[in-house]
Amino acid sequence: PIDVTSVMGVDSILPRLLKILQRIRMASDHALSTRPDAIVCIDSPEFTHRIAQRVRRHDPSIATVNYVAPQVWAARQYRAKKMSRYFDLVLALLPFEASFLETHGLHARFVGHPVVERAARMTGGTALRQRLAIPATATLLVLLPGSRSGEVHSLLPVFRETVAAVRAVIPDLVCVMPTVSHVAAAVRARTQDWPTPLHILDDDVDKYAAFATADAALAASGTVTSELALAGVPMAVAYKLGWLSSAVARAIVRVPHVTIVNLLLGREAVPEFLQDRCRADVIAPSLVRLFEDKGVREQQKRDLREAVHLLGFDDEPPSIRAARALLDFVRERSRVSAQRASIGR
Repeated sequence: PIDVTSVMGVDSILPRLLKILQRIRMASDHALSTRPDAIVCIDSPEFTHRIAQRVRRHDPSIATVNYVAPQVWAARQYRAKKMSRYFDLVLALLPFEASFLETHGLHARFVGHPVVERAARMTGGTALRQRLAIPATATLLVLLPGSRSGEVHSLLPVFRETVAAVRAVIPDLVCVMPTVSHVAAAVRARTQDWPTPLHILDDDVDKYAAFATADAALAASGTVTSELALAGVPMAVAYKLGWLSSAVARAIVRVPHVTIVNLLLGREAVPEFLQDRCRADVIAPSLVRLFEDKGVREQQKRDLREAVHLLGFDDEPPSIRAARALLDFVRERSRVSAQRASIGR
């Protein structure tokens, strides 16, 4: 099962190390025995890159392609050069990724971010308000404290204080909190005495409906901020690491922002409250401005539209572009191989 390899951090990896190594060998052995034109390694670099390395070592004739590459442009940039030894092509999700990878010896094509294909799901907002008995005139705030237990534990107290401060200014505030199954129980346990009406949502349909009707959002950093941008929801981002992880991040991270929107635009269009600034007294005024200052709100919406365009929203669907790029690459590689073989004869 996929959850065997879906791990992060040494504490999670060590108990499953033997099974992970077995999965690496099984997957690479299958590729080596079936000899496909190409293997496509998707995300999970600690797992999938080892498969690519083993396949490259034993049969260089099999093309290796990486889709959803690690963010080497943000930290430990030396990994890009290392990747060039065992990947023939990288299908890049972000426009600046392709050029960065090319400078480090990798062949890369920008195909767009698959998140933009979720636009059609951002519907049902009015029906959700009716089902949850949220007045159409109520100010609705979406809260997204993360999908990992550590994030929930760290951020929920800050979110609670922030919401209380915002409600003091905006009395009709209502909150919805989309969550995922493995942290849902912890979220419910920690939100019993929430300072506003709160609706915890369990599935993606309701999450996207909430995005469709929300007035603003407070979110942990991550892919969800791209989804909020796609829905056009003005937002603030808050995140706090433990002291050790924070020290490591400061030592290796080489980018000025953590939110994809800000990275794409090269400026802080979405306010970020990180580490020492991840405090209610700093976050709450920013949210109040998003609710009450039409100029601030509309400017961020324009910025979100610009960022979503850069992710490939107005172009061919990224999944189609990725498939087309892969087929073009495999066909060209086969053509060159056949040409070389004919010259050799």
